[in-house]
Amino acid sequence: MRKIFEKHETLFCILLIIFYLVINSFCIQNFGDNSLGSVVANTLLSLFLIGVMFALKSTSYYGLTRVKNAKKYLYFIPLVFIATVNLWNGINVNNSTSEIIFYILNMINIGFLEEIIFRGFLFRMMEKQNLKMAIHISAITFGVGHILNLFNGADLIPTLMQICYAISIGYLFVIIFHKSKSLVPCIIAHSMTNALSVFNIDNSLSLYVAPVFLTIIPIIYAIYISKKIRE
Repeated sequence: MRKIFEKHETLFCILLIIFYLVINSFCIQNFGDNSLGSVVANTLLSLFLIGVMFALKSTSYYGLTRVKNAKKYLYFIPLVFIATVNLWNGINVNNSTSEIIFYILNMINIGFLEEIIFRGFLFRMMEKQNLKMAIHISAITFGVGHILNLFNGADLIPTLMQICYAISIGYLFVIIFHKSKSLVPCIIAHSMTNALSVFNIDNSLSLYVAPVFLTIIPIIYAIYISKKIRE
């Protein structure tokens, strides 16, 4: 299987990204983010990718490994501030318990899937030819993929802002993966950021201040890590 995969790795990555985006758009339009249907669909896709990595005997290669020499990577700690940005403005608990549970489970899956797809498979495939290009394309592809939210009913300006900070966060996460060889901190931070958005309160802070913070800080953070932390 490994030889077949390596021969068609680029095609696999492209089809995987398209399949993921199509499936999630379908789920959002037909079930919503807080439904059992979306949870089941994304859980099955997560299990499929885990199965692929095990079949290739490449779970560690794609980032499913502990961080070695964790004290060296104390720069993971500031990820908590990014992950909790949706709680800065207070907590909204207007949704039912079942909706909150399904939403959180779905967002945990999405955090896992997007890290494995864009930082794991895509970045690993491209870094073999050009590391800098792999970093940029991984981040940009991840961010631009959020444009599909427009087709799922999202407003233009919030979506454009989401694309900007998704590119910024994507850049940070791929740098962390490249330096530490582990995607686990990125998966946790990504999943927490997504999951805690169920409690978000919409006002000027969440609509404007938080997106600016999520655009600027990860870039500064990533540049610092790139210069200060050796692999």
